[in-house]
Amino acid sequence: MKRLFFGTDGIRGDYGGRAVNEAFFARLGVAVARWLESRGSRAGKVVIGQDTRASGASLARALGAGLRDGGVRAVSIGILPTPAVSRATRLGRAALGAVITASHNPASDNGVKFFGPDGAKLADADEAAIESLLPPEGGAPAGVPGELPAESALESYIEAAARILPAGSLRGWKVALDTANGATCASSPAAFAALGAEVFSVGNSPDGFNINAGVGSEHPEALARLVLSSGARFGAAHDGDGDRCVLCDELGRVLDGDEVLAVLATHALARGRLARNTLVVTVQSNLGVDRAIERAGGRVVRSAVGDRYVAERMRAEGASLGGESSGHILNFELGPTGDGLAAALGVAGVMAETGRPLSELRKVLAKCPQQSAALGVREMRPLETLAGLGAAVKALEGELGSAGRVLVRYSGTEPKLRFLVEGPTDAAVRSGIEGLIAAARADLGMP
Repeated sequence: MKRLFFGTDGIRGDYGGRAVNEAFFARLGVAVARWLESRGSRAGKVVIGQDTRASGASLARALGAGLRDGGVRAVSIGILPTPAVSRATRLGRAALGAVITASHNPASDNGVKFFGPDGAKLADADEAAIESLLPPEGGAPAGVPGELPAESALESYIEAAARILPAGSLRGWKVALDTANGATCASSPAAFAALGAEVFSVGNSPDGFNINAGVGSEHPEALARLVLSSGARFGAAHDGDGDRCVLCDELGRVLDGDEVLAVLATHALARGRLARNTLVVTVQSNLGVDRAIERAGGRVVRSAVGDRYVAERMRAEGASLGGESSGHILNFELGPTGDGLAAALGVAGVMAETGRPLSELRKVLAKCPQQSAALGVREMRPLETLAGLGAAVKALEGELGSAGRVLVRYSGTEPKLRFLVEGPTDAAVRSGIEGLIAAARADLGMP
């Protein structure tokens, strides 16, 4: 069943748009209540968290009003990172969890992600079933939704994160954190401080409108400057809802998710701690990851783009570690969804255990030349109908052979056509990307 509103990672879009407004979220709450009833779970509560966007509180109340109209108890757990909402759902024995967020998108956007009672994101089929139960427009609670009853989950999340490493293991460390003016402003600094680190922060003054604005995992240059100015041993940047993590070594150089995964996986392999000797990454990850893991005695398995699909493949393979180059890192030993704080602490643990700086640890991954690009589109025409682009892809694949690869796909969260090319040289990659974009523009009638 095709989904109309849900994308790669929940529902997301402009606040006030077709699917991100109070009226729609109230209808969505009714649909979720109906879906829970169909599964015999309506008696359980639904916990609702949110990031720091100004629109979050009213959308949470609207979703809660719809749930209550459907006979389900809704509880607010306040501003929390997405992994903390997942944890609260699982440990609080909730029927469902929801987090009002648009992740790394600007403050003008918002959305919602749902978690099942195990804390894992819902499957495509579940989201499609919820959509099928949406009441018609006007068929949801009217008026201004009331406040939701509140519960706290922040402190227990911070305490659990601090237990990832031995007590006091970061004493004497300087750590730089960029919390994107988002949901991790309270949690990540507190967890690192609890382990003894001296924390230097940027992006820690949310006002409802500055989430991800020039800071966070999408803008790591602010973190790099802070690392150098503070003399930090390393730095970590999250996105607005805290399920991503990019790092910065002590020299001010940024590490993406592929590099973080390579550090964690090779360290675990060397100590016999990587389940099934397997790392799960997406089709977007650099081919250098495969080579690094194979050299260390493991194997790499790839999934579709999206941390939910990484998690599904991890379960199928019996793997414990996986993630995306964007910085979603999943460690099933710590939780069922991406957790930027847990990933940063995991790398800090490798540094502490080996006594090696991050600038050395990162050398385990030698990346193949790679370039990504995105083209904004007015409509997402099926790729198979773009004949010129298809021919360009086939020709480029033939040219690169086993020394590279080509990936063209539509974004699951934005109206964009995304391109990725890997090859033997930077020049070959750059030329390949330019050719693909030109072919796509011609097919789509774009200047």
